[in-house]
Amino acid sequence: MRERADGRAWLHALPATVAACAERWSLELTEPPYTYASASIALPARRADGSDAVLKVQFPHPECALEAAALAAWNGRGAVRLLEHDPERWALLLERCRPGTSLAGEPLDAALDVAVELFPRLWIPAGPPFRPLAEEAAGWAASLPVDWEAAGRPFERRLLDAAVDAIADLSGTQAEHVLLHQDLHADNILRAERAPWLAIDPKPLVGERAFGVAALVRGDELGREHADVLRRFDRLTGELGLDRERTRGWCIAQALAWGFDDGEAIAHHVDTVRWLLEDA
Repeated sequence: MRERADGRAWLHALPATVAACAERWSLELTEPPYTYASASIALPARRADGSDAVLKVQFPHPECALEAAALAAWNGRGAVRLLEHDPERWALLLERCRPGTSLAGEPLDAALDVAVELFPRLWIPAGPPFRPLAEEAAGWAASLPVDWEAAGRPFERRLLDAAVDAIADLSGTQAEHVLLHQDLHADNILRAERAPWLAIDPKPLVGERAFGVAALVRGDELGREHADVLRRFDRLTGELGLDRERTRGWCIAQALAWGFDDGEAIAHHVDTVRWLLEDA
C-alpha cells in the first residue's frame, strides 16, 4: 500500500476509519489485527451484546467491491455471515470463526473431504450485480500476453497459449451460472462453531461450476508437489461431478492469470499449468 499514492492515502485515513466503524457499531476492538491480509485490515471485535465479530476495512478495489453482496446472498450458507455493512467506508462487520484455524492445516485428503461438501453449498443461482466469469476472463486474455512479455517471457509460450485458448473455448459455452468464490483456497476456509468450516474473503463472480475449484487446485496451501496438484484436481472433478476438461481449462487460465507478482512469474502457478497440461 505504501508504494502507491492511493494506498498511502488509505493507510493514513485507516485509524480514523476504524474508529468511526467502532463507534457506529458499538465495537470494542479486543485483539491485534489478523496478520494475513494484503488489501484490507481485519480486527477481532466484541459487540455491545457481548458477541464476537470481525471488523474488516478494505482498500477500495474492484475485486472486493461485491464481497458484502456475496456474503448477503449466501446468508451464512457455507460462508461467514455479514452482520453489518458500511459501503462508503468499505467496511464490513462479519461473523467470527472460532477457533478460526484454516483448512491448510489439515491433511490433503481430509481437507478435500471438507471442500467436496462445502463447494456445492456456495454454488447458488446468481446474476447481476455480480461480474460474469466470461467478462473477467476476457480481461485475463488481454493482459496475459502483456504480463508475459513484461516479465521477460519467463515460461514457454505453449503455456500462455493454453490459457488464452482455454478462455476463448470456454467463456461462451458455459453451463448453468452460479455464484463463485474465485479465491477459495485453503487459507480462506476456516474452522468455525456454527458450522464445521466456513468460507471467508470472497471475490465473487458468476459462472459455471467447472471454474469454482480453480483456486483450490492451484493454491499451494495443501501441498505444492506434482502429486498434490493432480490429487486435488482428480478428487474435486470426480466427486463434484465436474467436466474434467472444462475444469482443466479454467484451472490453467486462472493459474496463469493470477500467476504474476511484482512483474515476475509465480513458479508454483507455472508448474501447476505445466502439470495439468501433461496430465491431459
